[in-house]
Order: sequence, then structure tokens, then C-alpha cells
Amino acid sequence: MKYLFHILIFLSFSLDVLAQTGQITGQTTPSANVLLLKTRFGTQADATGRFNLTNVPVGEYQLRAGAVGFAEAIQTITVRAGETTSVTLNLLSSAAYLEEVVVTAGRRSENVNEVPSAMVIVGQRQIQEQTAMNADITNILQYTVPGLAVGTGRTSNTGQTLRGRQVLVLIDGVPQSTPLRNGGRDLRIIDPSAIERIEVIKGATSIYGNGADGGIINYITKQPNATRPFTAQTWAGVTGQVGGSSAQTIGYRLSQQFTGRTNKFDYVLNGTLERTGLMRDATGVPISAFYNTGQMNTVNVLAKAGYTLSDRQRVEAMYNYYGSRSDLQYVDQVGVYGKTPTIGVPTSGEIPGTPQGTPYNHNATLRYRYDRLVGGTGLEAIGYLQSFRTVYGYDGQFFENGGQSNIVSNKKGIRLNLNTPVSVGNSLTGEVLYGLDLLNDQTAQKLQDGRFWTPDMTMTNTAPFAQLTLNIWQHLILKAGARYENLGVVVSDFTTLKTYNATTKKYDGGVSVQGGTLNYEALVGNVGLRYAGWRSFQPFAAFSQSFSINELGRILRTSQKSIVSQLETKPIIVNNYEAGVSGQIGRFVHYDVAVYESRSELGASYRTLPSGVFEIVRAPERIQGYEVAVDITPLRFLAFGGSYSYLEGKSDTNNDGDYETYLGGDRISAPKTTAYVRLQPTATLSLNLNALMAGSRDRFNPAANGTYAYGQAPVTAYTLLNFSGSYQLTPKAGLTLGVENLINTDYYPAISQWAARAADYIKGTGRRGMITLNYRW
Repeated sequence: MKYLFHILIFLSFSLDVLAQTGQITGQTTPSANVLLLKTRFGTQADATGRFNLTNVPVGEYQLRAGAVGFAEAIQTITVRAGETTSVTLNLLSSAAYLEEVVVTAGRRSENVNEVPSAMVIVGQRQIQEQTAMNADITNILQYTVPGLAVGTGRTSNTGQTLRGRQVLVLIDGVPQSTPLRNGGRDLRIIDPSAIERIEVIKGATSIYGNGADGGIINYITKQPNATRPFTAQTWAGVTGQVGGSSAQTIGYRLSQQFTGRTNKFDYVLNGTLERTGLMRDATGVPISAFYNTGQMNTVNVLAKAGYTLSDRQRVEAMYNYYGSRSDLQYVDQVGVYGKTPTIGVPTSGEIPGTPQGTPYNHNATLRYRYDRLVGGTGLEAIGYLQSFRTVYGYDGQFFENGGQSNIVSNKKGIRLNLNTPVSVGNSLTGEVLYGLDLLNDQTAQKLQDGRFWTPDMTMTNTAPFAQLTLNIWQHLILKAGARYENLGVVVSDFTTLKTYNATTKKYDGGVSVQGGTLNYEALVGNVGLRYAGWRSFQPFAAFSQSFSINELGRILRTSQKSIVSQLETKPIIVNNYEAGVSGQIGRFVHYDVAVYESRSELGASYRTLPSGVFEIVRAPERIQGYEVAVDITPLRFLAFGGSYSYLEGKSDTNNDGDYETYLGGDRISAPKTTAYVRLQPTATLSLNLNALMAGSRDRFNPAANGTYAYGQAPVTAYTLLNFSGSYQLTPKAGLTLGVENLINTDYYPAISQWAARAADYIKGTGRRGMITLNYRW
């Protein structure tokens, strides 16, 4: 493979394709994504709607343009040798279209209508509407992604699974999750101000590697969209509790963006500073300090620069920093589970330990792209670095002599993507996507004083992959691919940390474990079909697999064996079966329906031991569910819609083929319903109402003393209603107002209920508002 890479790099600088080509220039209204169907040619029109496609092989094509909130436009064009074809595409307003046309979650640009799997694109409009109320990215996702569990309202996203399984989080295709030791902080690692869109592929997927059991969430960072060398925009907002006690709840949010483009150079510089106020529940009482998002200082800086070397070559560098740390001067007053909540009370002394939160998440990437090598092959090479650290709260009892844990993970890697067009006569056209991923991931969980809770783990992953896409008779899309995982994890010698046993009232642990190298190999694949011949009815069916060694660190830290190779650390292979249909009925209705089942012969679920320590249960698992989403635009200025998600999961703990044990609430969320109404009576005014209805789930019986194990307590339903509105004061200035929990619902989030622990029995935040002024320079 490395020799092939060297040859292609050499060819990229020494050869030209000799085929006859032409050029396409055009105008879209409004600015839109542009794609030549069944080709790799696509681009984003600039801010004025102008676009240009060069070196397009001669022939007849269908040109498609689409943008969030507008019906797509398709036009047939002919490209002639040495000539420029001009085209104008006007898109009609239609709020039913809430997806971007071109997505990259499959490692290349393609149209969402050609992907044979369930996916969601959270566009810029949705991000802005949700950010107007709450800029926490986990909150945005719970309202916009069917199948994703409801958020926690905390700094941790524990229990916010996708289709009952862990999700792999990416930034521009670069992995962010820490599967060697999942710390529940991987969703909240970038500010929404730095995000252009969010691409979510649901169901097990192997295309990006380790950890995508439930799918992937790919944060796509902002792109330059200006035609001038310099433009800027400023946002300044104030947040606070609305109604009841509002003392200390005032916060602020400031963002600044610079962007520009010349003929060959483009850039984006975006910075955000946010300080949240004290979080109070609907009755005005400060909520618990446990993983509290109140009085948090958050900073995000995105810097991206690109240079177009030629009409075929481009190089781009990106750096993003995210940091979020608590400054909360409150401690917990522990309540009684099921009776009184755990609340926050001010402290006159010092908070023990260091501030909890995520001190840093550094991401740096360098990309090189060369289009249309010999045979039309395209090449993209990506080098990246990621460094992540998150800090949890201090615990004076659980660890012997007290302690505060943190997870540190450092990744570096290379991703090589190549795609070559293929054709068999006139009935079969498509391409082969193939390449190689190299990853080095070093992760550990230790206490602030240097004691290791989870040992140093260094993973080296080499994974070649290939995927074929075929367009059969123009409208039937076949995708089939495979990825070969070859992992080695070097585990250092360690001694398990002594932790408190609630049963014996003593500290257990102190087991000396000899480290070693754990090797894993697996071939995982996928195959899917989608029919795109009818706009109103586009069915798909797919089978996909994923590979992960999720929670290896938790298995190691509770070891009772003296040699690491004696532990049960086999990987999780998930088989996902799925079918669905989506369609656009006229300009008025867009819908998506999907049903699925995922199975794994060896899962990984939490079980609480009598000592209070978590243990990983390895047993076969089966999860089934379905999702429905619809968007309706009956009038030009009115849109409404919503979604419903249901899933259930069981494990075969006896390994007898009978899935008799329900999975806990930390894996399986109660049914979730979302709804929205969007009203835009004028071009300058937009009003939005959206609701989240978290359902109920009761699958377990209490113990003889009436208590529940972790993850097994019943969940009762609750409903949240939110409002956001924007008004364009002048062509350059605008005002937005957002109110979260509009009717001030007094509730316990799902995690507070199913966790079945007094310390976790925490109410949700009451009515909270944000007013923001933005100005475009």
C-alpha cells in the first residue's frame, strides 16, 4: 500500500489526464451546494451564489443544487470540449428541506439521497436556532437527532447513546472519542459556533474504525463563504434565569468570526468565549454541583486556512481548541433518591481538588487533495493530531486517601483516501473508494496525584479499507465495502487502585497486574441498496458491521487477575440490519422512516457490584427499534414537523440463546418525541417553538429492600417547550431571543431517574433565556 501511495504522489505532480474537458460556471439563488450527479464534481457556491467547476469531462450531466430550507433544483446540462457552460438555478423556499445536499460522513462528498442508510444532517439553520436558547452541543443534538438519547444537562453525556450503543465522535473526520476508556465527555468537545453542520450516520459502521457501534457523529467545522478578502461578524449575548430567583444566574456569550477568500487563498478565524451563570431548577433552588454546567468558563478557537495550488490541487490546515472549566463555588447537599433532590449549597471554604471540566481538546489537521489523477482517480491525504484531557470531581471517600481522576488521550494518525471511477457499459457506473488508516492512541485514567486508576494503554491501529459504489440503471445505488482491523494495545504493568467497598466498609484493590500486548484482528463489512428513482418514495436496505474494544480501561482497572492476557477483553462486533424509506411529496412534505436490529455476540454493559464498583458484563445483546421523522410546509411562511424514536434491548446473560435480561437505562432510552413549529411572516422575522417529550420506561423490579441497581430504576415522562426568535434590524444587524424550558417545567432528567443513586437525583434547569445581538461588518 505504501508503494502505491508513493507512486500516486509522484504521478500527481508529473502527469495530466489527457481527456477532453470543459468548464461549468453558474449562479444559484440563494447560495447553495452544487453537485454533478453520479460524479465526484461538487462545490459550495460563494456568498453571492456564484460557482465554478473546472476540468469536467465532456458529456451530459444532471446538475443539482440544494440548500437548507429550499427545495433542490435539478437541470440537465451538456459539457463540450474547451467550452464554458453557464447555468442559473433558482431554488424555491421550502422548510421541508432541512438537509444539506452534499455530505462527507462516508469519507467522500455525495448526495444524501444516494446513501443507503439512515442519517441526519443538522444544518446551520438548526444549529443557530438551538444555540439561541442553549449553546451546549449535547442539548442541540437531543432535539435534532432521532434515535439519540436525551441529554443529561450536565458536562457528562453518559447514557446519551445512539440506538442504544456508543457512538464515535469525529471533527472533520478525525476521531475524538476515547474508546480505550470511555469517559462520557466526547460529545461536548467543540463549541457550536465553530460548526458548519453535523453529519450523523446511524447504525454500526466500520468506515471510520474503532468505536462506532451505534454510528458516528461528525462535526464539520466552518468553511469560508465570502467572496471578499475580508468579512467579519460579531455576536454578543447575555444569558440568565427567567422568573423566580435569578440571583447569580447571569452569564454572557461572545463570538467573533473573520473570513475571506482570494483567488487561491481562503481562511476562517472564529473565537468564542462563554461564561454561564448559576443553574437553578424551576423552583429557584441551585442544582447539584455534580457535573454542573453552571458558572463554567468555555473558550473555543477555530483557525482554518486553505490554498488552491491548481484547479486540481488544494492544501488546507486546521486547528481547533476547546476548553471548558468550572468555577462553581457550590458543594452538594445530598438528598434521598425518589424523595428529595440533591442540591447545591454555597461553600465558604475552598473546593477540594482542581476545577472539573475539560481543560483542553486540541485538534490539528493538514489535508492535501489532488483530483483526477490517471484514470480519474482522486486522492486525499490527511495527517492529524488530537490531545484531550478531562477532569472529574474530587471524591474524598471512594479513593483511598481521596482523589480526583482525569482521562488523558493523545492521538496521531494518517488517513489516505483514494477514489477511482468505474463503469461497465452504460448501465453500470460508479467508483471504488479505498485507502489506509494509521492511528496511534495513547490513553490513561489517573488521579491528580499521579496514581493510575487505568494503566497507560497505547493502541496502534492499521486498517486498509475499500468500498464500491455502483449506480445501476441510473436510479439503483449499491454500496458494498470491507475494512480490515489490525490492532495492538500495549498495556503497562500496574497495580489496581484501592477503592471503597460499601458492603465491607473497607478498601479493595491493590492487585498487581503484569502488562503486555493485546492483539486484535477483524474483517468487518457493509452492503446496502437504495432506490432513488422516485422523489416521493426512496427505499433502502442495508447490513453493516462495526468493531470496537470499548471500555477496555474499565475492564483493566477492576482486574482480579495477575496477568493482563488472562482477562476477557475480546472486541465487540456489532451486526446491524436496517431498512427504511424517505421521500419528498411535492414541496410540502418530507419524511424519513427506519427500522433496525443490531446484534453483538459479546456486548459490554455495566453492572453494579454490592461494593458499589462497576463491573463490565460480557454477554450477547440484541437491540431493536424504529424512527419516524416528518417535515411539512403547508405555506411559504409556515413549517412544522417532528420525530419519534423507540428502541428496546436485551442481553443473553445465561448464554442460552434466550435474550431474557433487559438492558439498563444507561443504554436504552425511553421513547423520545420531538416537535417544532417555524413561522416566518416576513423576510426579517422568524419565530420558532420546539418541544421534547421524553417518555417513560419501567423494566426492572426493585430489590427486597426497595432499592434499584444502577441503570434499572423506572423513568417517568416529562415535556420541555422552548422558544427562539430572530429579527433582522438592518441589513447588517440582527437580534435573537431564546427561552429554554419556556413553561418552567419542574422535572428530573432521565439520568437522574434511572441512575437510582441519591447523588444523581438532580433536577433539571428551570426557565432560562438568552438575548443576542449580531452585527456583520
